[in-house]
Amino acid sequence: MAGLSLRGVTKSFGNVPVLAPLDLDIADGEFLTLVGPSGCGKSTLLRIIAGLEPQSGGSVSIGGNGVDHLRPHERKVAMVFQNYALYPHMTVFDNIALPLTMARLSLLERLPLLRLFSPRRRGIVEGIVRDVRSVAEQLRIEKYFDRKPGQLSGGQRQRVALGRAMVRHPDVFLMDEPLSNLDAKLRVHMRSELAELHSRLGVTMIYVTHDQVEAMTMSDRLAVMDQGHILQIGTPDEVYKRPASIAVAQFIGSPAINLLAATLRSGGQVELNGSTLPLRIAGQSEGPVSIGIRPESVRLAAKSDDVSFPVKFRRRENLGAESILHFDAAGVEVLCKVAHEGHETIVEPGTDMTLAFSPADCHIFGTDGLRIVTEKIELQSLSGGNRAAALAGQK
Repeated sequence: MAGLSLRGVTKSFGNVPVLAPLDLDIADGEFLTLVGPSGCGKSTLLRIIAGLEPQSGGSVSIGGNGVDHLRPHERKVAMVFQNYALYPHMTVFDNIALPLTMARLSLLERLPLLRLFSPRRRGIVEGIVRDVRSVAEQLRIEKYFDRKPGQLSGGQRQRVALGRAMVRHPDVFLMDEPLSNLDAKLRVHMRSELAELHSRLGVTMIYVTHDQVEAMTMSDRLAVMDQGHILQIGTPDEVYKRPASIAVAQFIGSPAINLLAATLRSGGQVELNGSTLPLRIAGQSEGPVSIGIRPESVRLAAKSDDVSFPVKFRRRENLGAESILHFDAAGVEVLCKVAHEGHETIVEPGTDMTLAFSPADCHIFGTDGLRIVTEKIELQSLSGGNRAAALAGQK
């Protein structure tokens, strides 16, 4: 196992920049996910770490040692690809054993006739068999040893690809969207298996996905990427509850965060639809701002000190245990996530309604799209200084 460090890593294809200068530190044994929309550069960054793609600038270190001059097989990293990259003509056993066979046996010892004259080959092969069986037992795939990849399900092929990576005992695991080809039910199952595998092995894992659910459920930390930049790094809770920008807030969270246009007035007052919110923002210039509210923080019935605004009901998405309600607020779509219990009443499209949210649940973003520094946001006292301090502390 080993930590990993990137310093000033850049990548361009011709005159087209793909990665801006990136600095990233991943701790020994950490599970970090690179998450972002397609084309944001996350797979390219993974390939640079693996040595499959040379960077245009910067350096990569594993375990404190620079690896820029090393070829992929010399970096002690193992990569699991999106399409598994298994050899279709080889059995499961041979696919898993291949990295060990290539590393431990010479070219002559691998040739059909000449290998018979190697006195040490038998001992090496016995060691390879032991190592392959040990990994296969952990992944529960030993019963498939004689099958070929075409005879396996998607989940079984994914385990074989993991086994081929694990058998090398790498310092770093690299995974490039390994669950994207699986159906929804199997993805849920394999997410749990990968998380348990990481907990059991304690190895450093870097995982690439565009699926925010995978990123949120498996990672120790996640790095949100867009257009070659890392927008924010933090734990899933930190990124969800304190998004650094509108881009992060919109990408992380399902459904996406609601954004309402508001105005910052003199004295730090925030005005929404002609009403002044019980918020004060210090150190910011007057002008437009955006208020972000998660759909689960939008309420159908206002509580004390809530902020209310008028909407028109549009439609309802039934998700089983909960529903996503779609509203129109002066031409802006607003989503509300509610549990079915207590909200079974059918409302006709076009019905005028009122939604509400707590000031403690909103995120304020400036015209540059960045979150306004939370330490400069305070709730004005509505019912005593203690309540104001408590709500301000929740930000």
